[in-house]
Amino acid sequence: MGRMKVVLLILGTILSISWEEEEGFMRLASANTMVTGTVFCDQCQDGERGFFDYPLSGAKVAVACRGTDGKATAYGEDETNWFGSYSVYFDGSPDLSGCYARVVGGPSGCGAAAGPAQGLTLLFRMFGMAMYVVEPLLSEPQEPAGFCPNAPSLPSLTPTPALPVPPPTPSLPLFEASACPYGKWMMPQYKCYWRVVSPDTRVAIAFGPVAAGRYGVDLTLWEALHGRGDLYRTLLREATASLLNSYNTLSFLYPTLSVIDLMNRALVGSPQDALTVALRFRMANSGAFGNETVGCNFTPCRS
Repeated sequence: MGRMKVVLLILGTILSISWEEEEGFMRLASANTMVTGTVFCDQCQDGERGFFDYPLSGAKVAVACRGTDGKATAYGEDETNWFGSYSVYFDGSPDLSGCYARVVGGPSGCGAAAGPAQGLTLLFRMFGMAMYVVEPLLSEPQEPAGFCPNAPSLPSLTPTPALPVPPPTPSLPLFEASACPYGKWMMPQYKCYWRVVSPDTRVAIAFGPVAAGRYGVDLTLWEALHGRGDLYRTLLREATASLLNSYNTLSFLYPTLSVIDLMNRALVGSPQDALTVALRFRMANSGAFGNETVGCNFTPCRS
């Protein structure tokens, strides 16, 4: 059922692109397979991604596959960018279903040890292209951070009196996982979820000068959500939804700066790059985070 959902979502994105653009992708001379994911610094060394963990820049990630003889049959490396993201490319469309990704090196501040390797999940395969996603990888510092529960404690000269246990803290909407497709952001009953930006905010202001060069200085985010029939209008629609999702919750797959960075890279890259990024945004907005599925936490706004 999950795989069928992925296929339907991707087909929905492709069908929103004009036939002329689609034919262009089918004529692409080179076909690529991309493996993408994010590395986090596991500050508390608890073996899982937590609130205090942050995307780690400068970590080296390797993707390896082993054949029946135990030897590596495919291998690639990449270093994470400022947002902790990496992308490893392979020529053609090899089957990487039995492969894995792992951290093989990290910066001095958080590179003492690496977390477990993670398998690859096929996101889509079509038009000679394929994309695999990886669950977040972890890299650990030499010692847990001082604010962590398992951090080494300093000797106390006087016994500390027991403090009363505070009541449980209610969940904060800003930290709740949520992913909403572009259609939800267009519904008037959810207008209160527009944060930081408004429907009248210009695309040029939200995404910067590169977007202004492509879309002009007058197009608004509200108009961007109506984009279809063209590759770059579809890209803008999905990027706008991802931008709004990133402002709505800190648990969205792509932080705000990552959304803007990916959008700019797509605009200055090839049409294949634009299609790939549009599909990544489409999947994130639909709540497909690797093996996890996240829903949209919208409830009708109060009048």
